[in-house]
Amino acid sequence: MEEPQKNNIPRWLEWAREIQALAQTGLHYAPDDYHRDRYRRLMDIAVEITSESGGLPRERVERAFTAARGYATPKVSVRGAVFRGGKILLVRDRIDGGWCMPGGWADVGDSPSDMVEREVLEESGLRVRAARLVGVYDANNESGIRDVMHLYDLLFLCDDLGGEPHSSNETSDAGFFGEEEIPPLSGTRTSPRYLRAVFACRENPDLAAEFD
Repeated sequence: MEEPQKNNIPRWLEWAREIQALAQTGLHYAPDDYHRDRYRRLMDIAVEITSESGGLPRERVERAFTAARGYATPKVSVRGAVFRGGKILLVRDRIDGGWCMPGGWADVGDSPSDMVEREVLEESGLRVRAARLVGVYDANNESGIRDVMHLYDLLFLCDDLGGEPHSSNETSDAGFFGEEEIPPLSGTRTSPRYLRAVFACRENPDLAAEFD
């Protein structure tokens, strides 16, 4: 009997991610070339599974799977929720044309709050201050294939410090939307669950942060 699919992630990607993580960690701890060769072969298998099953260029998958070093852990992304007049700030992603809360990959050397404040400024033109954590989410549960790597999303409610929304190198538009006015979302960046969480957090500041 075929094993049921977990969350929104196809089983072949879960297997490939696990093999990649085992290979990455194994390469870090391998005591000699004999063992390293076998972990490199595991990495090749993970790349082949993902490239062929996902219809992705092998070079792209190989870069993603081999870029990290050391013990394998999930990647981290930050998103900022900014309200003005009861409406939420959304930006339009240039890649897929969908709308999302501004944010991106967490950079080494930055705190999560510094990172989300800079991402909001860069993608929308608004100056903000991270005010509270809304939730920590396993992106596997939200939007299907987010990335070939496993990902955690950190979602922050931010205070609006001023500025007018505008486009950027990564976004083609920016604006504020009411809860009943949300445009088509970028499925790989902001899920309906995230929007429900930030609107609820704005209405009730005493809500505890969510987590998976």
